[in-house]
Amino acid sequence: MKKFLTMVAATCMVLGAGWGMALAAGDSLPDADGKAVYDYITKTSPYQQWPLWPGKDKFYKGQHPHGALLTTYVTESAEATINSKAGQFPDGSIIVKENYMPNKKLGAVTVMYRVKGYDPEAGDWFWAKYKASGEIEAQGKVVGCIGCHTAAIQNDWVFTSPVK
Repeated sequence: MKKFLTMVAATCMVLGAGWGMALAAGDSLPDADGKAVYDYITKTSPYQQWPLWPGKDKFYKGQHPHGALLTTYVTESAEATINSKAGQFPDGSIIVKENYMPNKKLGAVTVMYRVKGYDPEAGDWFWAKYKASGEIEAQGKVVGCIGCHTAAIQNDWVFTSPVK
């Protein structure tokens, strides 16, 4: 009987772990809101565990208004778009860019998050900028982000590398 109970307990632990993994993998995406997005990328699905932008290492050369050095992380759906040159990131894609000073001190974290129907005139991208501390500096339909990234509209609003 003891062996049987041990097997049942072990089976429940394995099934429970599997269910937990399924729930983690199926976490719903955040609302288009700076706090919700930050919580998602730092707690629910920590972005530093995501793939780096294909072809980019940590601390590649940046330019204004981002940092002197950049590290860019992408969700798996965004990575697939970049690798396949699919041309457009699917809804739910998230791009997180760490913006560093020349001395490799983190200055800010900027985010592009594609949300269906959020802002069709700007590619349905939700934009956010966070201080290194996580405090929101800008969020939503950020005029400065949209104005700059309009120059890359033919590349689905991104500059880092071709997606077509």
